[in-house]
Amino acid sequence: MKNFVNEEQKLPLFGIGPYLVGAMGLLTAIGILLSGNVLCSGVMTGIWSTIFRIAGIFFIVLGLSIWFIGAMRSDMDESITENKLQTSGIYSWVRNPMYSGWWQAMFGISLMWHNAWLLVIPVINWCVMTIVLINTEEKWLLDLYGQEYADYKQRVNRCIPFPTRKMEVK
Repeated sequence: MKNFVNEEQKLPLFGIGPYLVGAMGLLTAIGILLSGNVLCSGVMTGIWSTIFRIAGIFFIVLGLSIWFIGAMRSDMDESITENKLQTSGIYSWVRNPMYSGWWQAMFGISLMWHNAWLLVIPVINWCVMTIVLINTEEKWLLDLYGQEYADYKQRVNRCIPFPTRKMEVK
């Protein structure tokens, strides 16, 4: 897949992102469709449906906010075209804010259906996302940036935003 801006650019602008997010969205949609008939025994009622929906709204807003900051406010496109590792801003909290944001938003969407069986879908999506990222983008970035990326991986979580961990001085 060639989506380069200039010839010197070493990484594609979009990478495997559209495919990964599409796969996670498809798994979420299948789960939601099954929740109406096949998995209807997991439907929560009463206060639990309200709790699920409030949590769903929270995760949708959180996920879209993280995605927006990572995609629109981080100058990531510029870092890719200049072959520079982006480690500041949101990228000092999470290595993959765009994937993290979509994953959290889809988790929130799943919660909106207030079905306990749908809690399995985010776990499946997490596994798919982790396996795909380890075997694609993380390999590309390690090859391109070497020890700088290895150190970054030690300090910053893959997909759950969290303050940067301090590195031990050896």
